[in-house]
Amino acid sequence: MMANSLKGGKPGEIASRSLSLGDETYVYQVFLPPEVKSGAPLPLITFLHGIRERGTGGFITGMFAQLVRQYLKEIPAIVLLPQCRPNRFWADAEMDEMVVGQIDATRADAAVDEARQYLIGVSMGGYGVWHFAARYPRKFAALVSICGGSPVTSGDRFAPIAEKVGKTPAWLFHGAEDRVVQVSESRSLVAALKANQGNVKYSEYPGVGHNVWLNALGEKELLPWLLAQKL
Repeated sequence: MMANSLKGGKPGEIASRSLSLGDETYVYQVFLPPEVKSGAPLPLITFLHGIRERGTGGFITGMFAQLVRQYLKEIPAIVLLPQCRPNRFWADAEMDEMVVGQIDATRADAAVDEARQYLIGVSMGGYGVWHFAARYPRKFAALVSICGGSPVTSGDRFAPIAEKVGKTPAWLFHGAEDRVVQVSESRSLVAALKANQGNVKYSEYPGVGHNVWLNALGEKELLPWLLAQKL
């Protein structure tokens, strides 16, 4: 049985919501842009965070919330912010069900353009991008993986993902000096996608380490590119 509830919030703010699945209740957050007041269907961006943001009460808090809100207000899209539980990963069955349930709940709450659902992930979230994109092909109109990698742990770790992702547009970012997630992860994914005639863009930054998300956020073409993609 699934249920969700709105805990305050208004357009231009980050609202907390909860989703019940079985005996578990998961807190997540949603940013509703001012454009939501028009009632017109809006794009939906699902953002998967990194390993340090795992928890239970929503990871957008304090001064961080103000910074995030400042950035999000430039985005004419609904932004879903799930939170991975401690000691879990996005590819775990429980987290998979949670994210899909939160996407469905968000679509039920607000008018979402079904042809413009996007997936973005950073670090552990970047691994999550490839898990969900491969498990649910054609669900997302575009993918953004920032210092991510393949969630497959054995055998050919890259070609099967590329085959399932197909021609879904993807833009990958990685720092050449990343010591947390090796740059070979993104390079191998890009090579596999290209070998499968995929629609892929890749930005690698010399001298940059794991904090490559700063470079990605500074990429002026990223948001226009993302929002232009449609199923």
